[in-house]
Amino acid sequence: MAGPTDSPYEGGIYKLELFLPGEYPHVPPKVRFLTRIYHPNIDNVGRICISTLKEDSWSPALHIRAVLISIQSLLTDPNPDDPLANDVADHWKRDEASAKVEARKWNRLYAMK
Repeated sequence: MAGPTDSPYEGGIYKLELFLPGEYPHVPPKVRFLTRIYHPNIDNVGRICISTLKEDSWSPALHIRAVLISIQSLLTDPNPDDPLANDVADHWKRDEASAKVEARKWNRLYAMK
């Protein structure tokens, strides 16, 4: 997945792992980042906190394309109030500009190889 334009992840290429459970499309797919990323809603093992992937919010009408668009949107618009990486979320809330600098640094280190 390409990092979205006008985000700290711009220019990066992110590898994701997508797993479709046997019950799919009645349950959401499992998606995680394989590329390291500095983001309040993505933890250090790549798990993603986004409503689209939660069973209570999932709809069989959603397609993989919608999931990927939701993830890209999350990269553009992090939600530090619903974090998975508490330390990153705290940094984002305390000093968003500095957190974005760190996210750009990780983008260069891990997604622009």
